[in-house]
Amino acid sequence: MKIQPTKKTKFIFITGGVLSSLGKGLAAAAIGSLLESRGMTVTFQKLDPYINVDPGTMNPFQHGEVYVTDDGAETDLDMGHYERYTNAVMAQINNYTSGRIYYSVIMKERRGEYLGGTVQVIPHITDEIKRAVLQLDGTVDVAIIEIGGTIGDIEGLPFVEAIRQLRGDLGREYTLFIHLTLVPYIKTAGEVKTKPTQHSVKELLASGIQPDILMCRTEVPLNADLKKKIALFCNVEPESVITAIDVDSIYEVPLRLHEEGVDDRILEKLGIWTGAPHIRPWQELVHKIKNPKHTVTIGITGKYVDLKESYKSLHEALVHGGIANEARVELKYISADELESGGGIEQLEECDGILVPGGFGSRGTEGKIRAITHARQNRVPFFGICLGMQLAVVEFARNIAKLEGAHSTELDPGTPYPVIYLMKEWFDFRTGKTEVRDENSDMGGTLRLGAYPCRLIPGTLAARAYGEEEISERHRHRYEFNNEFRERLEEAGLVVSGTSPDETLVEIVELDDHPWFLGCQFHPEFKSKPMKPHPLFRDFIRAALEARQAQKERA
Repeated sequence: MKIQPTKKTKFIFITGGVLSSLGKGLAAAAIGSLLESRGMTVTFQKLDPYINVDPGTMNPFQHGEVYVTDDGAETDLDMGHYERYTNAVMAQINNYTSGRIYYSVIMKERRGEYLGGTVQVIPHITDEIKRAVLQLDGTVDVAIIEIGGTIGDIEGLPFVEAIRQLRGDLGREYTLFIHLTLVPYIKTAGEVKTKPTQHSVKELLASGIQPDILMCRTEVPLNADLKKKIALFCNVEPESVITAIDVDSIYEVPLRLHEEGVDDRILEKLGIWTGAPHIRPWQELVHKIKNPKHTVTIGITGKYVDLKESYKSLHEALVHGGIANEARVELKYISADELESGGGIEQLEECDGILVPGGFGSRGTEGKIRAITHARQNRVPFFGICLGMQLAVVEFARNIAKLEGAHSTELDPGTPYPVIYLMKEWFDFRTGKTEVRDENSDMGGTLRLGAYPCRLIPGTLAARAYGEEEISERHRHRYEFNNEFRERLEEAGLVVSGTSPDETLVEIVELDDHPWFLGCQFHPEFKSKPMKPHPLFRDFIRAALEARQAQKERA
């Protein structure tokens, strides 16, 4: 498939070697931020080798969080890094998996588009991958493409072959290969070892790709001699061997890479001229993170607490809320299962604020409700997100509105008071159509996904936080607030502070006799950035700080 370049977009392909979890996503995001600081426009794409069509139905213990875009795509968590570090807006076209690629090819074969020919990995699968990448051509100055997995993985071979072909299609002046590897420090020997990087590059060369830049993840700085050694055995210039050293905060990565000159090398190799980078905002951000004036402890009660990647965006949004209040946020993950079995209350008592995040399934439900009761009764600032909001409604219905046995039909189909239920029909303001869903729909088909409008009630916590009358937030949930119980719950004191424009969908609930108690159906963490903290997280952390100060004064 010969491609005619637009002469507008240049492509950076980032691969990883030695082992997984080296930080390709963070490296890609940091490079994008540096290019933006020089006045360039960027976008990203993540190509994941796994066979799932998307991560939407994958267990968070295996894959980490599912990141949702405005257009409703369920994507890899690296999409969150891309959006947090840059102005790029991710969508369906920014994340492809092997499953999605193969599904597209199979559907074309079934429709007869290959005219009865034999369908093969090369050229049909690789051509489909190239089409996915080239959707970005002409949209921005630079597109940064991250290849998931590790070089040498069987499932990743078609993606590596596709980007090898793209260099021939587009030319060297439009393509750049960056390879991220590990250079381990052996503490007992007091030595840095380059052999894993040499073998990783050898594997990449066997696939037909010569890296232009090597980024070496390491615990210690690489001196000039080590860089020369790596350059010699990997066939790159010493200036193109970049130290990607461990940092205290992930928001230091752009600064450290800039100090290594990675943005200068990229621009030089792609033949791009720009002015000097404007990195002062990153310097100021890191200064705030490293020099907080306050400290606050937030308890997160969830079922995935053993894998922090399950709450990646949530974790970062809380950090952003701390930045906005010049505070370091200490996170205490509290197992909902432990609370359900009767323990863990002493951990809640150590928290200045309590957050119950989203999730699916019944496990740990009563533990989360116990945490919500603790926050309500003890006037501890509370933030409920998605399922956390739904369980706050359940807790209020049971204990304040006296609807004994109230629950969500997701968790208790036989509840006498289904205050949360599966809404069969609702109007989608994005499409202008009425959406229909039921229990027999595909697992993903029953979800309300992506950005939806929400009108705020003046004078509420939500309205004061946003400072706007109408907002747009991203959703990923199946069950809704049951309007059949709305009047009864409001009479008991529940404040509905945000709804869809037609008031059919309840989006935010609050308590007005509490210092700060708010639950939202959507996921505000997906729209928080370090330099633009989300208003709900900002105000939640502020309330927690005030609660901490009040506690000190009482003591």
